[in-house]
Amino acid sequence: MAVLRISIIALTVLMLGWLAESRSDTNSVFSPCSDASIQRFDGFSFGIAFAARTSFFHNNTELSPCDSRLSLSSANSQLALFRPKVDEISLLTINTSNFYPDSYGGYMVAFAGRKYAARSPPAFVANSTYIVTSFTLVLEFKKGRLQNLYWKRDGCASCSDGTSFVCLNNQDCAIRTSSCKNRGGSVDCSLGLQLAFSGTDKHDSVFNSWYEVKSLRQYSLYGLYSNLRDSLTSQYNKFF
Repeated sequence: MAVLRISIIALTVLMLGWLAESRSDTNSVFSPCSDASIQRFDGFSFGIAFAARTSFFHNNTELSPCDSRLSLSSANSQLALFRPKVDEISLLTINTSNFYPDSYGGYMVAFAGRKYAARSPPAFVANSTYIVTSFTLVLEFKKGRLQNLYWKRDGCASCSDGTSFVCLNNQDCAIRTSSCKNRGGSVDCSLGLQLAFSGTDKHDSVFNSWYEVKSLRQYSLYGLYSNLRDSLTSQYNKFF
């Protein structure tokens, strides 16, 4: 009976937390191809498309993956969707155990909106030799409307010493794909995206997460996450 009571209390706390979080989210737009006006702590939907670099251009002009002129749905492409909370530092991950970015062109573009059609420049992710696993994406807003998405490079500051890592073009720290678990190696090559917000919401409140991320740039949030996950997994496995 005590166990049942504790379970009910725990479930009640979880439900109350979920309801409180739901009430704090005033953004009812869930499609990444629709425009939204947001305030701090709303959920915000955006997508990341994986394809060849040329697939993101039409007549030499980069278009949003939401634009039908790109025909990404019929191309060799993949799509990931996210809905982080606005102005919170978030770490998004994409499991690559059964997903090979180089098989889908090796580049990615972050995007959201239709009329404003914000999109990031294509970022190199992987080819048959190297894969970049750590990225920082900044979403820039003005009065609650997304204006721009861009990648922040660290100039290979996060590269670790060792034969598995190499600095590409003095801006990306890459891992040799032969070292990845899904290619027979020992390194977890899941993609990690540090997310931050800049600008203002629809009430002109200033976003702070980008400044917090800048102060953490010397650390790898994905590395911290991986270490924590491995530690918890190790402790969990001891019970079985």
